[in-house]
Amino acid sequence: MSEPVWILGVSMLKFGRYPDKDVVDLGSEAALNAMTDAGVTIHDMGVMGVGCLYESNAMVGQRIQKQIGQTGIPVYNVANACATGASALRTVILTIKSGEADMGLAIGVEQMGKMGLLGGAARARTDEEGYERSGRYGAVMGTEGILGTNLMPGVFAQAGMEYANKYDGVGFEQFAKVAEKNHRHSELNPLAQYQKVFSLEEVMGAPMISYPNTLLMCCPTGDGAAAAVVVSDAKLKTLSIEQQKRAVKVAASVLTSDPWTEDGQVQPDVNTLTRNAADKAYELAGVGPQDLNLVELHDCFATAELLHYQNLRLCEDGGAGEFIDSGAPRRDGRTPVNVSGGLISKGHPLGATGIANVFEVTTHLRGEAGDRQVEGARVGMTHVIGLGSACSIHILERAAT
Repeated sequence: MSEPVWILGVSMLKFGRYPDKDVVDLGSEAALNAMTDAGVTIHDMGVMGVGCLYESNAMVGQRIQKQIGQTGIPVYNVANACATGASALRTVILTIKSGEADMGLAIGVEQMGKMGLLGGAARARTDEEGYERSGRYGAVMGTEGILGTNLMPGVFAQAGMEYANKYDGVGFEQFAKVAEKNHRHSELNPLAQYQKVFSLEEVMGAPMISYPNTLLMCCPTGDGAAAAVVVSDAKLKTLSIEQQKRAVKVAASVLTSDPWTEDGQVQPDVNTLTRNAADKAYELAGVGPQDLNLVELHDCFATAELLHYQNLRLCEDGGAGEFIDSGAPRRDGRTPVNVSGGLISKGHPLGATGIANVFEVTTHLRGEAGDRQVEGARVGMTHVIGLGSACSIHILERAAT
């Protein structure tokens, strides 16, 4: 990334249930808060990127404009599974890097309520009586998983068990430790959907959803919004010293999709595209995993977080079990992971998550995270993955000013 771009302002609404508001209300509130945090107004924006998955065909961005100010700027409405918000942010970043705008607004918003279990793709076929290969993917039956599931808990449960079968030192307890950690972290985050601490025994003893993920190892659905103001390097230099001091550099912005893998034809491969994105992000930012002071990664299930320790190069191959056992990803550990409480406790309104992760890391790099502050944080990573698949990684750095 030749000329840097900067996060100038961020905001996040507490994730939860908002029965008296809609996506326009939620997105507008987050947008106005982010611009207030940045010290700018809608008239300073040259582009908007708005991520909303379940109303992706409803022109959410333009509807938000009608509530916060219609200035005629281009609006991109983005949908990219769980990477929707991060993709909207990347759209704004790329627009600014292209020189088409010097400041822009990215919004991620979703109103899900109690949507229930979600699948990663449409059924491969509808004729359940036949067992001959047919359809777009040559499927024999209308399922996307080897074990016969098209629901997220089963997909990520299987991915976790494949890792556990391949490497020693990983079992039910290591997966449960991920959730216990994140629930404990959420106690310090007033914006988390849930802020309740559970013991390891309570996590392991909760109702089983899809082994090894119990109920307390699965993220909840809900409502929420987050927003970020992005500014070019040249424009930032014209702003006040206080704005420059609080700006956070976007050292890398990466988006990947699935490369072809044989296993990926029947079971979504959540690993390869994440590893590819991480390697590219480290190359662009000129840093390595050892330089990260905190990471907000996509822990839709406890099994997912443990897998991504290795995928993001936070541990050596086969070392994810030892990594969680050692306490390395705890807030006071070597590489704090999901100090916000992660998706497991913070919540996961799909379109909002990617920018909410950027909000969290930005807040720590500014030294404004309060009781959950990771002391001395200078470099952080955000990561989201949406089955289908899309993976987005951003590496952020504290301003040197």
